[in-house]
Amino acid sequence: MQQRPLFYFVLAGLCEIGGGYLIWLWLRESKSLWFAVAGSVLLVLYGVIPTLQPVNFGRVYAAYGGIFIVLSILWGWQVDKIAPDRFDWLGVAIAFVGVLVMMYAPRS
Repeated sequence: MQQRPLFYFVLAGLCEIGGGYLIWLWLRESKSLWFAVAGSVLLVLYGVIPTLQPVNFGRVYAAYGGIFIVLSILWGWQVDKIAPDRFDWLGVAIAFVGVLVMMYAPRS
C-alpha cells in the first residue's frame, strides 16, 4: 500500500478541520480576525492538497470523506475532549474500510 496518498488525505483533513475550527473560534467565540485569516489559508490549502493525489477527482473526494470522518472523531476526542463511543468507532472502521476499497482495490 502506498503511503503518499494516505499522507495527502491526512494533511488535507487537518487543513480542512483546522481551518474550519479557526473560523468557528473567530465567529462563535469572538476570537481575533487573525483566526479567520489563518483558517482561510488552511482552507485554501485543503483545496490544493487533493490535487496531488494520483487518482481522479471523484474517487479522491469520495475516499477523502472517509478520512474526514476518522479525523473528525479524533479531533473531537483530542480538542473538544468528547470521547468517541463504540458506535463512533464502528462508523470510523466502516468509513476507513471504504477508503481502502476505493483507493486500493485492483482495477483492470
